[in-house]
Amino acid sequence: MRLADYPKLTVIMRGYTFDQADAILQAMQEFDHQFAVEMTMNTKGALENIHELNQRYGDTTYIGAGTVRTLEQAQACYEAGAKFLLGPHMFTKEMLSYANKKGLLAVPAAMTPSEVDRMFKEGADIVKVFPAAVVTPRFFKDIQAPLGKLPLMGVGGISKENAKEFFEQGASYLGLGSGMFNKQDIEELNVKNLARSMKELIEAIK
Repeated sequence: MRLADYPKLTVIMRGYTFDQADAILQAMQEFDHQFAVEMTMNTKGALENIHELNQRYGDTTYIGAGTVRTLEQAQACYEAGAKFLLGPHMFTKEMLSYANKKGLLAVPAAMTPSEVDRMFKEGADIVKVFPAAVVTPRFFKDIQAPLGKLPLMGVGGISKENAKEFFEQGASYLGLGSGMFNKQDIEELNVKNLARSMKELIEAIK
């Protein structure tokens, strides 16, 4: 997929059952590519879920893999139908090369200016700053003063209460996990309330 098509917001699915993930995807359909979906590799059945969710929603939603740590995992994610790869740390040159060759967006993580710079030079499309809440929103502004405008994603501690500030300080993308939805709505597969949570986030960043 193209970087220009990647949404500003990514929903991180860690530890969800297939039915829970499916409910979130159902709720997402009214928002027309405003969210991407990241299925983490440390979720039971992650590869099967990526494949099945792409079969159901791949025409309307960008679905990829998260917590990708090795080249072998990257290859398995591509074969399952993932459109992008996110990691909790820097990617190896081999992982970045593979992602670029296969047309996958590569989103490794970094936490220092040197790491961020290195990942872009080695082929990253976006660099995930993780955990973002530790470095604070100001980090995104400060790092781009010397390095220039960069496609950075904030992940870790992001909520509808602070998302707008991260964007205002220079983040281009944000990833939100367990704090985005009410736990009961997830457990009850409440599509209506899940959609409401997404709408509230969209309104919060306007």
